Amino acid sequence: MSIGNFAQVQKNSKKRAGQQLIVGGHYQTRLERYNIYFNLVVGAAVLMIPFYWMVSTSLKPLDEVYMYPIKWIPSRLVWMNYVEVFTKAAFGRYILNTAYLTIMGIIGSLFGSSIAAFSFARLRFRGKNFLFMLMLSTMMVPGWVTMIPTFIVYKSLGWLNSFKPLLVPAFFAQPFYTFLLRQFFMGVPVDLEDAARIDGCSTLRIFLQIMLPMAKPALGTVAIFAFFSYWNQLLGPLIYLQTQDKLTISVGILSFKSEQYANFANMMAASTISMIPCLVLFFLAQRMFIQGVVVTGVKG
Repeated sequence: MSIGNFAQVQKNSKKRAGQQLIVGGHYQTRLERYNIYFNLVVGAAVLMIPFYWMVSTSLKPLDEVYMYPIKWIPSRLVWMNYVEVFTKAAFGRYILNTAYLTIMGIIGSLFGSSIAAFSFARLRFRGKNFLFMLMLSTMMVPGWVTMIPTFIVYKSLGWLNSFKPLLVPAFFAQPFYTFLLRQFFMGVPVDLEDAARIDGCSTLRIFLQIMLPMAKPALGTVAIFAFFSYWNQLLGPLIYLQTQDKLTISVGILSFKSEQYANFANMMAASTISMIPCLVLFFLAQRMFIQGVVVTGVKG
């Protein structure tokens, strides 16, 4: 065999080995992908069992709720359970109160946290880093520690049985939301701000017309977090709200339990109704949520 033929044979053998390696790599990648999908499907199915049980119980006749072993599929669908939720309790009022509390809470969180985040990210003042770390350190203090002093303060102000104890703190910046927005603002090039100042923009105008429009993904993430926080809040309304006309969904379901003598079919119907806005928001805004987490996590 000549040297040229030997080189050609060696080249062909290397090419075949490379093709086999590529085929094996594709096979391994496909197998890993199937494995990931399988684990995700199984995990999602396991996590959906409580939700399925909740919806199934909300549509069961009362005698099938307490059956053991659990009857997963009702013998007949009792849609009247959802009607009774609104007739046996002021559940429509609870929804309106929760919606008002959630909307105002989102507005307050965006307003206060965005201003504080811009100040910590862009303004220069003495003790800025110390104050920022001090604010973040409050996240490590359990809420149980400040519960009684906070209650005494709000009681002395005459704010009991109102939404003020739940809404006013939102307008003075939440530490976690401030941290997220600060991370985004620090990722904005300083040259953009300098160019705006050369054109005569004030600090307030830079914040309103430059920073906030660019921070839409981060603001959307904060709004989603705030929505879930205020919509599902239980401890705050349970402490500060006293009359039926001020109760939210979470506290309403809790009082609904005692009033209806543990009518679990009605309770599960009420819980399903309260969960629908959260599911709708998640499916509509999940892309914005992921984008906001990414841009606030990798910059700064």
